[in-house]
Amino acid sequence: MAKKVVATLKKEGGRTYAKVIKAVKSPRTGAYTFKEEMVPTDLVQDTLKK
Repeated sequence: MAKKVVATLKKEGGRTYAKVIKAVKSPRTGAYTFKEEMVPTDLVQDTLKK
């Protein structure tokens, strides 16, 4: 499964955020969809492990 982190960083309230984009394969159809999340940069690796 392909995973990608886009280096779009924003500063809000003193924290730096990154936009995480994951390719998720549907078990029913086999098609890929993309799930996007804004997460703090220190939690990016934990988010990708899920």
